[in-house]
Parts: sequence; C-alpha cells; structure tokens
Amino acid sequence: MISVHFQGKPFNFRVIRVYAPTTNAGEAEVEQFYDDLQDLLELIPKKEMSESLTEGRLDGTKEYISLMHEGLYRSTAIDRVLARWIILHWKKDYNLGDRIPESSEELFQRELNKEIEQLKKEIERKKAQFKSAWREIPLYADWRKEEFQTVKLTLDAATAHPALFLSEEGRIVTWQEPCQELPSSPERFVSIPCVLGQLYVSSGRYFWEVEVQDAHSWDLGVCRNNVARTGRVTMSPQNGFWVIRLYDGEYWGLTSPETSLTLKEKPCRVGVFLDYEAGDVSFYNMTDESHIYTFSKQAFYGGLRPLFRLWSSDSGPLVIVQVEENTTML
Repeated sequence: MISVHFQGKPFNFRVIRVYAPTTNAGEAEVEQFYDDLQDLLELIPKKEMSESLTEGRLDGTKEYISLMHEGLYRSTAIDRVLARWIILHWKKDYNLGDRIPESSEELFQRELNKEIEQLKKEIERKKAQFKSAWREIPLYADWRKEEFQTVKLTLDAATAHPALFLSEEGRIVTWQEPCQELPSSPERFVSIPCVLGQLYVSSGRYFWEVEVQDAHSWDLGVCRNNVARTGRVTMSPQNGFWVIRLYDGEYWGLTSPETSLTLKEKPCRVGVFLDYEAGDVSFYNMTDESHIYTFSKQAFYGGLRPLFRLWSSDSGPLVIVQVEENTTML
C-alpha cells in the first residue's frame, strides 16, 4: 500500500494506491487486506479525509484513489477530473493496458482547465466576501495578513531576562543556564523570563509570525511598553499584557481568570495580528490557518510591544519567522 500527499495551490490532495487480492485469493487474505486498508485510512489526518472517488481494476490490480482537500478549497468536480487524469497516467507509466485514447486525455485536460478556472472564480468571490468583512470573520489567516503590515521583527537584547539567550541576528530566544551576567537596566525583565521585540506600536495594524514547533512551554503576545519588570507580575489585560500560553501541554488565554483554549492541531507557527485602533490582538495557528484566540475591543493606550517568554531549560526555542516580501525591518 502506498499513500502519497501532494501539496499545491489552490488545493492539496492525497493519493492512496493499493494492490488488492485477485478473485483467486482466499477469504482470510481478502479480510486482512481490508483491515490493513482501514488502518492506513485511520492514520490520515481527519482534515484531509474525503470520499473515495475512484475504484477500478487494472489487470488484476485495484486502484483506490482518494483526493483529500484542506481548508477552503473543496471541489468534487476537480476531484473527479484529477482522479481520471491520475489513472490515465498510471496506465501509461506502468504499461497496464487498456490505455485511454489520446483524445480522451485531451478531453480530461480541457475538463481540468475548465474546473480550475471555475475554482479560481469561486476563490476570488470568497476572497471578495472576506475582504468586505474581514474583521468579523476569524478565518483565512493568509488573507488576513494582506490587511496588516508584516514586519521583519528582531528581539531587543536590552529587555531580555538574564536566563534568556538571544541569537546573533536577534530572531531566536533560548534558555541558558547559568544565567548571564548582564548590565542592570530599567528595561530588563528580572522577575519573569521575558524579552520584547524591537517594535513599538501606537497606531496601525501589524503582523508577525513565530515558530513554536520545538518549544514546549511559552508565552506569546503583546504588552504595554511600561509593564512591571520586577516584583510580582501577573500577566493579564488589566496589567497591560495580552498573551496566550502553552504550559504542560495545555493552551491558555491569559485573561482574568484564564481562558482554556482548545486547538484542533498543534501549531508549528503562531501568527500574531495586532490592530491598535480596533483594540484587537488575534492569534492564529499558521499550520492549519485556524483561529486560536482574540482579545477584542481592548482599551489600548501608550506603546505596545511584542512579548516572548520561555519557562525553563526544557522550554525549547522560540524563532521569529524570517519574512521575505512586503516588509518593514524593525
């Protein structure tokens, strides 16, 4: 059995190919085959699952094809055309006989082009709907990014707790023991192991993205520039922090009291969307583009800055994602 996942735009799909027992096979062999097939299907992420579109026999070989789309882009018409196209090329590549005439291939190609054009129009229509009311629709993180200024963010070493080590380029923070001997500064966090980003926001909309794949306990968000850095500090909006947390395998919104968060998929990257005038800070799982949490209609005043926190030497690194296009370096 072979399962292959293809990534592409505007959609992804999966091909499952199996060699089924022939009619001469015994009942036990047939039962074992279907048990193995079921086990394979259960390993596929639920968000990819779709109907099995094509089942056919080619010289004693049974081909099961399942095209599984993710997110917005779902089209059974595209599924059917792609399934036919894949079968056609398998026949040619493996010389399995019953070759479909070239005219049929041309027909399939025309159908495919037609369906792709229809799909593009549908995507454009949905995107126009989204743009007309994007503030009220917590979906489609990639489209939402177009409404925000994306920045090449770096970390501010002057604010880093002595237990935090910053990479030379200022994009990676890790835990370091023993603590570094750093010059005293009113900007530096002393009581909690935090570091701020080199971004000061008092107006506008900004977006940045953080890789958390190898980090096991962290806080991410924004805070007022003048938050307490010494003594007992409680992270909450009332104290100037708008932050989400991963700790001991559980996700939290640091409200007062804290809000438990349920994520469909563990994020490899977290996107932070800050809209100063609207008073909103939104967090998205950039792995599946799902919404994590939003602090909405907050009363912002003064400057806000990105905040990063690690909890211990076992926390792992936080990495600011390097952005390539349409950016401002800060």
